[in-house]
Amino acid sequence: MSDHTPSVDTAAALAEVQAAIARAAREAARAPESVTLVAVSKVHGEDRILPVLTAGQRVFGENRVQEAQGKWPALKARFPDVELHLIGPLQSNKAKEAVALFDVIETVDRDKIAVALAAEMDKQGRRVPVLVQVNTGREPQKAGIAPDEADAFIARCRDDLGLDVRGLMCIPPVDEEPALHFALLREIARRNGLEVLSMGMSDDFPTAIALGATHVRVGTAIFGSRPTAD
Repeated sequence: MSDHTPSVDTAAALAEVQAAIARAAREAARAPESVTLVAVSKVHGEDRILPVLTAGQRVFGENRVQEAQGKWPALKARFPDVELHLIGPLQSNKAKEAVALFDVIETVDRDKIAVALAAEMDKQGRRVPVLVQVNTGREPQKAGIAPDEADAFIARCRDDLGLDVRGLMCIPPVDEEPALHFALLREIARRNGLEVLSMGMSDDFPTAIALGATHVRVGTAIFGSRPTAD
């Protein structure tokens, strides 16, 4: 019963996901190109990522700074137009590495992180666009700013710290209807004049697209389940 997941045809899986995104966009009366696929390559190695790169995918998401440092500098040297998103929680002591490596940081969720990123961007002379992560389900174990604190935090990031806040990101609770959370995120973005909505993953991205997602983060549907020996 060994699951030889490395044999997954990631390029074919990518094509299927792209087709599903286009279909969901058309059903929502949106242009397919208005939705950006973030291919979530966390825990997967070059053997699975390379076919996806070769097939033309250029936007990828990683959860951990250290893991991304181990595999992406070499890949970015070969594919310089790659856009790498940090989609996992960031510790303030990793701000320096995150600013140097990532092209978008999707998980700005508290003041300490925002301050550390702003200082590091000034130091490196690199202005990395960021998203504010909202904990739409108010789950104590999950990262993200509370919905009722989001407006003030967005203003703090933009006005006081000078961060380039492009939009919002959320991860709905697994046992709740995701549409409610996507609609909440869309409303917070609307009243703050933010255009980017990173919401929707392998199981629920069609719903997210129907509710205005500009970015969907898809890992399992492209790369298969995570490797057993990790």
